[in-house]
Amino acid sequence: MWLINIGFGNAVSAQRIIAVVSSESAPIKRLGQEAKERGMLIDASFGRKTKAVLVMDTGHVIWSSLTPEQINSRLDQRSVQETEVGNEAL
Repeated sequence: MWLINIGFGNAVSAQRIIAVVSSESAPIKRLGQEAKERGMLIDASFGRKTKAVLVMDTGHVIWSSLTPEQINSRLDQRSVQETEVGNEAL
């Protein structure tokens, strides 16, 4: 299991992420509200503007103040590191 930093010292399991999307659209805002009503919302933005919404395979929705591009970059960097480690083992 590897964790991705989503800001302010918070991390999530990269394998459990289904989608990283912008928080700008009405459907994504509605998704967050519905998750909040179900008790499945995790607000990791610490009161800052929510810029990215992570949808997890557990049904949780996570708000982050990082941009989707920043989170995707961290996922890509980790993916490259995993590939390099895997190639060294061969």
